[in-house]
Order: sequence, then C-alpha cells, then structure tokens
Amino acid sequence: MKKLDPKLLRNAFGKFMTGVTVVTAVKDDGKYVGFTANSFSSVSLDPPMLLVCPGKFLSSYDTFSKCDHFSVNILSEGQEKISNIFATSDEDRFLKVPHSLDMNGVPIINGATVQFSCSTRNIIPTGDHCVLIGQVDDFKLSEEPGLGYVGGQYFSLGLERAAFNKTVSNAICGAIIEDGENIILIKSPDGLHPPQCKAIDRSNLIKDLNSTMIDHGISAKLGQAYSVFEGVKSREHSTYFLATGNIISPSPEVILIPISQLNAQKYSSPAISRMMSRFSLEAQSRNFSLYLGDVEKGSIHDTLERN
Repeated sequence: MKKLDPKLLRNAFGKFMTGVTVVTAVKDDGKYVGFTANSFSSVSLDPPMLLVCPGKFLSSYDTFSKCDHFSVNILSEGQEKISNIFATSDEDRFLKVPHSLDMNGVPIINGATVQFSCSTRNIIPTGDHCVLIGQVDDFKLSEEPGLGYVGGQYFSLGLERAAFNKTVSNAICGAIIEDGENIILIKSPDGLHPPQCKAIDRSNLIKDLNSTMIDHGISAKLGQAYSVFEGVKSREHSTYFLATGNIISPSPEVILIPISQLNAQKYSSPAISRMMSRFSLEAQSRNFSLYLGDVEKGSIHDTLERN
C-alpha cells in the first residue's frame, strides 16, 4: 500500500464542508464529558439512527467507547467559542457552556440548532477512531442556521446570505488577497485599495470581481466574506472577501505591501483604512472576524479561522 502523507490527507479530508457538533456523554462517576466533532452522519430514518467517530486520542475515549447513551448537538451560527472550548482539554468546559440534561440524563448544549438524544446501538473500533452508532430517542430542532466548517475555517452562510440580500442601489465587491507575507493592493489617485469592482446589477458581482482581478494580472482564490458595510449617505453596499493569490502579470497599478506595513499606507477611503487596520491586527493571530454594519459603526462576528 502506498504511504500517504498524513498532513496532506488531513487537508484533503478537510475540503469536505460539514457542520460542527459537540458530542457528550456521562462517565461512570457522573462526570460530564464532551468533544467537538465534524465526523457526524445520519444513518437511518427507520429506525432513526446516526453515527459519530470519537478518536482514540480523546481523554474521554474510554467513556464513549462503552457508553449506553450520548447526545449530539449541532451547533448554531455564533457558537464558535463553544466549539473551541470542547476542542481543548479544558477540564471545566461544562462550567463555561450553558447546558441542560436530556431524557437520558446526558448534557445537551443550550442554543444548539439540533440536540439529538441517543441510545448506543453499536460501537465499532476502526483505525485510530471508533464508529459510535446511536438510535435517536428524541431530538429538539430550532430554526437557527447551523455553523459550518471547511479547511480549518468556520463559516456562517446565514450571515453571508443576509449580507448579500440587502436591497441597495450600487454594490462594490473586493478581495483582500494574501500573497505570502504580503497583500496585493491597487494604486489609485485617492490612495490604495484592494482589487475591487463596482456594479448596479449585483447578480454577477463575484464573476465581475474575478474578471477584474484577471484584468489586473492577479490570480486569486476567494475565501470567506470579511467585511460587509454600507455608505451612510450613498447607501453603497460593499463586500470584501479574504483571498489567497499572486501576481501573474505585473502592472504599474498593482503593488505588494507587507502585512506588517499595512497601517502605514494611505488608502482610498476611511472605511478601507479601518478594514485594512483590522486585517493587520487579526493577521497576527490568524483569527479573522466578519464585520457587518456601515462605514462608521457595526458589529464583529467571530466566524472565521485561517491557518
């Protein structure tokens, strides 16, 4: 059998878009345990069954490998912190997360978009995990959109769709493009700005943005939405994405600025300046947030992580 690179294989698996779940159970001594997982799947409607795959590296693996009951909580948008708490080895995680008990006495996460209460039907040791198959005894379903995960990043489709669905006249679409330790920017008479396009018909904005980048000699792959705002007076709707790419055909108006020097640049507008300043700060931790609001004030949503 061909030897596969574990890191590349992990990245390959990570290309599959999933939701985010927290799986919980109760130890023999009554202590609650739980872990974050995206290895979740429905199995059957009749009888109702699902599966999750606890890893043998978990400190709670012994509990999940022999439990009689467990719960699976599909997290809602905005519950990234809960996901991160249960992805760590913090022993006090249930003290930090609001929860209640289901019909089997297993903790369920408050605010999760779905809470499944399960009785164990089968446990199959497989490789460095086990397949834990449960019959759904009960479930609670809300209308909250679920939290997404792909390629090591959280994403929130509900927030992004809401941002695009606003009815305004003109729209600007741009991309903050990372090329290694640099950002690709465009020079204009008013100052620097990310590659961007403007249109009244917003149905083709992404296509137009890609065409604009090609026209500038830039090859880039768009990521998640990073900043969505409107002009206070103009009502002009602006959306900027995170992206990675490079300059394939140099041109005088396209320049590379080191991320460490972004704050020292002159930008084409105060809104662009504030956005680039926020990017420069968040790039230090690689924890990127989504801004929703107008050019003067708005709210930050912790929805993105990038490696």
